[in-house]
Amino acid sequence: MTVDELYRILKAKLRDIVPDIELRYKAELAVQILTLKKERNALILGHNYMEPALFHSIPDITGDSLELSRAAARATQDIIVFCGVRFMAETAKILSPQKTVLLPAKKAGCSLADGITANDVRRLKEQYPGVPVVSYVNTSAEVKAESDVCCTSSNAVAVVESLKADTVIFLPDEYLARNVALETGRHIIFPTKGDPLPDTTLEKVMIGWHARCEVHEKYTVDDIKNVRQQFPDVVILAHPECSPEVTAAADFTGSTSAMIQYIERTNAPRYLLLTECSMGDNIAGAHPEKEMLRLCSMRCPHMNEITLQDTLDSLKYTRYIINVPEEIRVRAYRALERMLAIGPTVPNKPLD
Repeated sequence: MTVDELYRILKAKLRDIVPDIELRYKAELAVQILTLKKERNALILGHNYMEPALFHSIPDITGDSLELSRAAARATQDIIVFCGVRFMAETAKILSPQKTVLLPAKKAGCSLADGITANDVRRLKEQYPGVPVVSYVNTSAEVKAESDVCCTSSNAVAVVESLKADTVIFLPDEYLARNVALETGRHIIFPTKGDPLPDTTLEKVMIGWHARCEVHEKYTVDDIKNVRQQFPDVVILAHPECSPEVTAAADFTGSTSAMIQYIERTNAPRYLLLTECSMGDNIAGAHPEKEMLRLCSMRCPHMNEITLQDTLDSLKYTRYIINVPEEIRVRAYRALERMLAIGPTVPNKPLD
C-alpha cells in the first residue's frame, strides 16, 4: 500500500476527527510499519483505546483485552507487537512464550495493575485460606501467578459464577468488583480498609480491593444528568470500571467490545461512551452513520504513550522486549487458560 492510498483511506474515515496534515504524516509512518511488519513476520495487536490514526491503519487485530488475549494465544508470527499497555503485553508473552513480544512504549503502565502486588495477594490468601482468587486481567504477571483464574470486564460475571464458591476474592478493581457483586448477588467487603471479616451467615461474599481505573473513576452521575439535559435522546454506555452509581444511571454497561457491538446493532439518535475517549473517535471513524457525542475528555495517559513513531521504532530496533520469568509465567498461564475457556458474559442491560 502506498502512502497516498493509506492517506485517502484514513481521510475518508477520520477527516472530521484528525487534522489533515496529521493524517498525511501518520500515513507515512503507518506505511513504513506495514512494510516492516511483513519483513519481520510480526503480528500487531491494537486495543480499542488506541488513538484513531493508529487504530485504523496498522493493527492486524483490534479488540478488548479478552479478544486480544485470545489472538495472542493463537499467534503464528515470530513477533507480537502489542499496541496497548504493559499488562496486556505481559499477557501475550505468558500465552505465547516462544514469541518475541514487543511493547512500543518503555512503561505504558496502568493504575489498576499498579494498585496491587503479589505480596498483597499472598496476604489475602493467608487471611482467607482456601478462598478462590479471581484477578482482573489488568494486573501484573506476578499477581496473575498468585491467582486461581483471571477475568476481563466482558467475562467477569461468568468467571465468578463458574467457581461455584460462596466466598470469592476479586482483585483489584473496586468498581468492577462492586458491579460484579451486584450482578451475582454477593455481599462485598474490603478488608484493606479495616472492614470486618465476612459474616459466615451470608450465603455469598465477595472480598474486594481498593484500586480504581484513573480514567473511569472520574465519571459521575452528574455527568450523565448534565448530558441528558442537553441531549435527552442520547444513549449512554458505561464501562464496568465506572462506579455502580454511574453504571446504574447509564443505558448500557459492558466491555469495550460489547459497547461497540451495541452501537453497531442499534439505531439511537446519538451515543456517548463513558470510557477512554479515543474509543469514541474510533467508532465514529468506523461508523460515520452513527452520531457520537464529542463531550468526552477522559484520556488514558498510559494508552496514549503508544504512538505510530514508537511502534515503528519498536519493530525497527526490536524494543521494548517483554520478558516474564518462567516460574511466574507457568503459574500465570494456568489462571489465564481458565479465563480463556470461559465465554464472555451476556451484557447486564440487554439491547432494546
